[in-house]
Amino acid sequence: MRFLFLFFCCGLSWANWAQDTTQVLFIGNSYTQVNDLPTLFSELALSKGKHPFVDTKANGGFTFQNHVNDPATFVKIKEKKWNYVVLQAQSQEPSFPYSQVTTATLPFAKILSDSIYANNYCSQPLYYMTWGRQNGDPQWDSINTFYKMNDRLRAGYMRFMEASEASVAPVGIAWRYVRDNYPAINLYSSDGSHPSLEGSYLAACVFYASIYRETPVNATYFSSVLPSTAAILQNAAALVVLDSLSTWKLRANNETALARFSVSLTANSITTQNESWRSTSYSWDFGDGTTSTATSPSHTFSSTGNFNVQLIAQNECGSDTASMQVAVTQLGVEELNTAIQLHNKGNNTYEFFSPVKIDAVEVYNALGQQMNAVTLANNTLDLSMVAKGVYYIRFTSMSGQASLKIRVE
Repeated sequence: MRFLFLFFCCGLSWANWAQDTTQVLFIGNSYTQVNDLPTLFSELALSKGKHPFVDTKANGGFTFQNHVNDPATFVKIKEKKWNYVVLQAQSQEPSFPYSQVTTATLPFAKILSDSIYANNYCSQPLYYMTWGRQNGDPQWDSINTFYKMNDRLRAGYMRFMEASEASVAPVGIAWRYVRDNYPAINLYSSDGSHPSLEGSYLAACVFYASIYRETPVNATYFSSVLPSTAAILQNAAALVVLDSLSTWKLRANNETALARFSVSLTANSITTQNESWRSTSYSWDFGDGTTSTATSPSHTFSSTGNFNVQLIAQNECGSDTASMQVAVTQLGVEELNTAIQLHNKGNNTYEFFSPVKIDAVEVYNALGQQMNAVTLANNTLDLSMVAKGVYYIRFTSMSGQASLKIRVE
């Protein structure tokens, strides 16, 4: 019996280990190779109770175009159904002039991202936002200081992210935070470009926070970094990543679907604009009991109030939810061209004529409040019991809705 119990426990432990395994491929160049960043990340994650599987395809000086032209890069992408594939550009190219990035870098970033999705729809490309050189790059005024170059690199990697429906690990932002707040920590090697061990450890902490959406603080793996310095770097990564998950498009459980939308409101009608990423189906809830599965539906509210409009975007990997409060303060204030004719019979009584069958007639005041002191009989409305003012008559039929404005004297 004791043997069976031990076997069960071992089996459970193995199941937990397999469930926690995250598969990460690093594609880059010497910034990835120096100090063996993938191993630093892996050991850091192990010290936090994670069990990543990590592999690397890094060639010194490689640009995205070099990787696209190297068949070995695509062989590596196809080896596994990676959870994350890290993409690091050559250290300068994202900071080059906008037009140059547009033609010489962005297209190849997209090719790599598309190949990652083609291999496994649920994989997430994760761009490795690198840092400005210690004293910038003197070849252009626009990047000749650390801050100028760092800002340009940030802009470049954010472009890659948006164009590729990907995410970003903001190492360069953490780099700036440490430089500004802990200048005694040297993040650079002697060339002022490549990372020191401290710089690579900071990058590993940023990747931990980005991939697991958890703080690296209290990790017990330091490599050869002083424990006090490692604690500072862990905290810097947590601050930069975890306070801005939506900025870097880092989603829970690596869900590649991202729900987002905007609306335009006219009176009590909204038109939605679906801006979701990598989604195959949609579920809308307008907060008034009405739903839709259209991509970008329109909707008319029948009453005033605040409505929570919610969109669930889904794909085979999971789902994401976005919501927005819509305040409807008036109903039917926009006159619509219609074939309905309204005849004033006197004494605030109105007869209407329509070429289609009218299923419902409602009357609202200028505040959008429905008027109950109205009688309807034989296509005739009696408004003699309402106060004087402007009113809107809403007609509903199988063909849609229309509103007419009248003034009760």
